[in-house]
Amino acid sequence: MDNYQRAVRIHEILLQFYGYPEWRNPLPPLDELISTILSQNTNDINRDRAFEALKKRFSTWEAVRDANEDLVIDTIRIAGLANRKGPRILNVLKQITLERGLLDLDFLKDLSPQDATDWLIKFNGVGPKTAAIVLLFSLKKPAFPVDTHIYRVSGRIGLRPKKMNADQAHKYLEGCFSEDLYYPVHLNMIRLGREICLARNPKCNKCPLFNLCDYYSEKFINAGSNLGRD
Repeated sequence: MDNYQRAVRIHEILLQFYGYPEWRNPLPPLDELISTILSQNTNDINRDRAFEALKKRFSTWEAVRDANEDLVIDTIRIAGLANRKGPRILNVLKQITLERGLLDLDFLKDLSPQDATDWLIKFNGVGPKTAAIVLLFSLKKPAFPVDTHIYRVSGRIGLRPKKMNADQAHKYLEGCFSEDLYYPVHLNMIRLGREICLARNPKCNKCPLFNLCDYYSEKFINAGSNLGRD
């Protein structure tokens, strides 16, 4: 089977294993952008706590933008790396205001996916993953965000070239799936990476993709072991 057929089969197996994933209600694009910046190098729980703390302490994003940097840092401390994320959020808010005159990213809905991506990634701290998350979940535009879990899983199962970096993987994996599959594949691959295809000690004996996985084949089948699959 070619790579596209393999990708579709991966989606079908994950859909059967996990079901169709449901994400939280979509946030406005600016909210999604700030939430995603907060999510970097932390878990969803701490990201959400930091985001809610910002919304509770400051009535508007304009109030965040104009706030004392130390106060913003203190507010989001639970998200980790607050000394980096705080200034990053403030700089993004200030740069958006400077360029647009107001803090509103709804205009991105009228841009093509590539133009919207290009507009977002020009800000320091906003890379392809962050832009793709805003596009996919808030703007309902076709994009395939590649986080650390998807990068690891796609490399292990052989869906992407092993030496391809994460930034390159966004466009490559977009080409592996049809646009209507980006949403469920993204979320189900993340879940697989969090629960089974762990960075250390992956639970290969629990994985529904073992028959399609290069890592499993190389480490266990070629070594003459079935890992005691259930």
